[in-house]
Parts: sequence; C-alpha cells; structure tokens
Amino acid sequence: MKFYNLLIKYRLPLGFLAIALAVAVNIYAGFWQAFALYFVALVAIVSHYLFGPMRLIQGYMEDGDIDGARKILDSIRFPGLLIKPVRSVYYFLKSNLAMFGQDFDGAESLMKKSLSLGVPMKETEGAAYFQLGTIAMQKSNIRQAEEYIRKAIRAGLPDKENTAAAYLQMCQIFITKREFRAAKDYFRRAKEQKPTTAQVVDQIKQIEKYISRIPG
Repeated sequence: MKFYNLLIKYRLPLGFLAIALAVAVNIYAGFWQAFALYFVALVAIVSHYLFGPMRLIQGYMEDGDIDGARKILDSIRFPGLLIKPVRSVYYFLKSNLAMFGQDFDGAESLMKKSLSLGVPMKETEGAAYFQLGTIAMQKSNIRQAEEYIRKAIRAGLPDKENTAAAYLQMCQIFITKREFRAAKDYFRRAKEQKPTTAQVVDQIKQIEKYISRIPG
C-alpha cells in the first residue's frame, strides 16, 4: 500500500522520465524497443490527470491533517480533466475544507458542483445535502436548511453521529418555527441514535434543558 501511494504521488514525474528514456531508446535502438517505455509514460501521465492523487487524501483526512489534505487538493491544477466521479469527490472535499475555514459561500458553491456531477455513493449524497443544510442554517435561511436536511435524511447519512446531528438540526428548525411537537419528535430520534461524539452529546444536553420546558 505504501509503495502504491508513492507511485501515485510521483507518477507524473515518473511519466516524464519514462518519455525521456523512451526518446533516447527510440533514437539509439528504434521505436519498438522504446514502445514499452512510451506505454508506461502514457499510462502514468493520463492516469495522473484523469484520476488525480485523490487516494492520498484519505490518510490525511483520517489523521485530521487538514493542511496535508489541502496541499494534495491544491496540487490538482486541472480539475476539469478529472473523470466525473473523481471530480465530484474533489469538489466535495474542497467544500469540506472551505467549511472548515468558515468560508460558507465557497463551501456552498463547491458542494453544489459536487452534487451536479453526481455523487459516487448514496451516503456521500446525504452528507453533501447535510452540509448544505448546515450552511443554510449559518445563513439563517431556515426554509432552505429544512429542505436540504430532509434530503440528507432521505438519502441516508454515513453514521449515527451524522444522523443524530441531522435530527438535532431539524429539531432546532422546528423550535424556530414554534412547531414543538415535531421538534420533540426529532429530538427523540436524535437521542435514539446514541451518539458518542462530544460535540453532538453536548448539543443534546443543551437542547434537553430547553425542550423539556416547552409545550407540545
């Protein structure tokens, strides 16, 4: 796996090196003797631009190395050349990084680009709509937030933590709309997920102090 990651990281310069060697062999020995090197160069260069170094990002994201992940994404100079599923993931991750940096307008634009290309997995679609809903909440656009989070719940979210967070967002939306029965129902669903993430657990505790006192 480590070797494969190194190959992905350096395949573009290796591709150009293969071309240089192929040209030299071609001059001194002939085309067919250089054919294998030409082929290796073609595969390396084309795969770099069609697939990019996206596989390398996973390790950085798992380690919480945001700067490392951003550096890999920034190394993709021509995202328009990526095949559609990979381009969708590229914009999805760029949106996540923009969200991390509190750039809500940028995050929203990038996530819409990702969705327009078609997300490769259903859970990714749910996460994309959930992020758009969160951005809408930050902008106090309650109607849009409700629409997006409903779509996220229908599409499905990747784990119980995200599912609980989505239900809590819906709970807050209905509290704002003063539809307390629906708010309590979504709060109950959030608790049923039994989340363990500190942020989600704290949010449940904060809402519980308030929701127990409202009618409905």
